[in-house]
Amino acid sequence: RSGKLTPSQVAKNIIAMLEDCDKSTPPLRAIVQWDQEQIMLMAEASTARYKNKCTLSYLDGIPVCLKEEFKVVPYHHRVGTVYLGTEPETEDATVAKKLREAGAIIIGVSNMHELGTGTTGCNPNRYHRIPRNPYKPNHFTGGSSSGSAAAVASGLCPVAIGTDGGGSVRIPASFCGVVGLKGTFGRISSHGSLPLSYSTVSVGPICTSVADAAIVYSVLAEPDPLYPYGLKQPKATLSDMCAPDLKGLKLGVDWTFFKACDAEVLSICEKAVEYLQSLGASVVEVSLPEMEEVRVAHVICILSEMRDFLQPDFNKHFQEMNLDTRANLALASQFTALDYITANRQRTRSMRFLQEIFTTVNCILTPAVASTAPRIYESDLLTGSSDLSFTVQSIRFMQLANFTGIPGLVVPIGYSTAGLPISFQVMAKWWDEAVLLRIGLKLEQFRYQTKKPSIYYDILA
Repeated sequence: RSGKLTPSQVAKNIIAMLEDCDKSTPPLRAIVQWDQEQIMLMAEASTARYKNKCTLSYLDGIPVCLKEEFKVVPYHHRVGTVYLGTEPETEDATVAKKLREAGAIIIGVSNMHELGTGTTGCNPNRYHRIPRNPYKPNHFTGGSSSGSAAAVASGLCPVAIGTDGGGSVRIPASFCGVVGLKGTFGRISSHGSLPLSYSTVSVGPICTSVADAAIVYSVLAEPDPLYPYGLKQPKATLSDMCAPDLKGLKLGVDWTFFKACDAEVLSICEKAVEYLQSLGASVVEVSLPEMEEVRVAHVICILSEMRDFLQPDFNKHFQEMNLDTRANLALASQFTALDYITANRQRTRSMRFLQEIFTTVNCILTPAVASTAPRIYESDLLTGSSDLSFTVQSIRFMQLANFTGIPGLVVPIGYSTAGLPISFQVMAKWWDEAVLLRIGLKLEQFRYQTKKPSIYYDILA
């Protein structure tokens, strides 16, 4: 607004940085498709609006990227594969359209785990390659919204949009030390994204800060006539988000579940709980029932739905898929209709349990991911990575929200001795994202330092 800097100047910086990060060793591989002309057109239009004092929203002129799972004109809708999106896209997904209408500058589409089937972000195919963790480039970003988290953490843009069916926004946000919000199921339209799993996937922003996440959420969260699951949602609010303390809030913790993580993660997450308590919130011990059943049932639901949707691809493009995608889809084909029905009965039970729990507490606290980002090995670059025990560990605290549709927010709260980010998760009842953002703002104050990643671009310089 002061005119010291224009969106056009910022866009020029970003273009220079996108060229640079493709050439660096190893390449960052956060943004996999971008177009200089497109970026400058949006930036110049925004610069003119600032000059004439007629900006469209808080996002006017703000650089954003979208996961390749979304249709974004004029890019290829590849969804992390080599065989989809052979022609440039001619129609925007709803979130891309809304971001354009808000005046945001779409700097490109971001890398992702092939077809969203993994939690490392490891995608060795020729169009994507392996995105690097800005904190430690020889470590994974997490997946499947891998490039989105890497882009935000490395400073290329303060906002990225991802999808989350089993932690795919929250895991990479945690591993890359940024904020990730998975909205309530149906809260943000996923029209125009590939419908990989229609009952578990929510859309959400990955941002530099909780305040940024709140702004993006307020722009994107509303019913979309093209997306039936969110039509009956209550109005999105940010009520009490900036309250000075947390008095009156009851925070639920199932300590047995909470403690199922690495010692370094546990130690800092326990301190974060104490900090929230010191701000006037009360911590209430709760029991999250049947978590083992939730774990299995969520996997059955998400993989069965992906396998159903990707049946033609599996038959026709099997040879072009990454090895871990083939393995996951082959595993999925072993589930029966009976398994799927039983898993959905479990979902009804689990939602009933949560309804009861949320009559006594405002939210549920857990660590975000049980460990820090894993290392990248030479073989991963060539053949990809498949480590089921890591997958199980990485989604442990994620599955409940995907399975039942409640919202979840992850906020970075510190670092491991190796210098990798550690994050904390807050989950709330359906449609109550406002309480997550309120607690998230306080968690940011708990973090006594923010370390600069080793790969970092200052787009305002």
